[in-house]
Amino acid sequence: MQGRTSDGNLLRGTLDFLLLASLEDGPLYGLRIIQDVQERTGGHFSFKEGTLYPALHRLEGRGLITGELRPSDAGGPPRKYYELTEGGRTELARQREAQRAHARALAPFLQLRRLMRGGLA
Repeated sequence: MQGRTSDGNLLRGTLDFLLLASLEDGPLYGLRIIQDVQERTGGHFSFKEGTLYPALHRLEGRGLITGELRPSDAGGPPRKYYELTEGGRTELARQREAQRAHARALAPFLQLRRLMRGGLA
């Protein structure tokens, strides 16, 4: 996963949260999940299928999402749609609060702060 201006290590820890949040409003298939995250973050978070599917399989293995093959609306091969389980909704709420706490903790460091030393700003 990559961000426009950030390194992958910083963003990697948010992948599960982004995937769970993307599925909050209903089932989506892989490409649509990628598009949803890109759209909702203004392109800041961008990842490829090679990052997405291992993460989805991990979340499925933890019982946070389920996957179901459904016919393609475009007439192609079936697509696997993923959706949150009740456990996934609980985990999303927990992660959402953790992300909010993280943002609150970072807020003081995101403000420009000038230190006055010897008359230099």
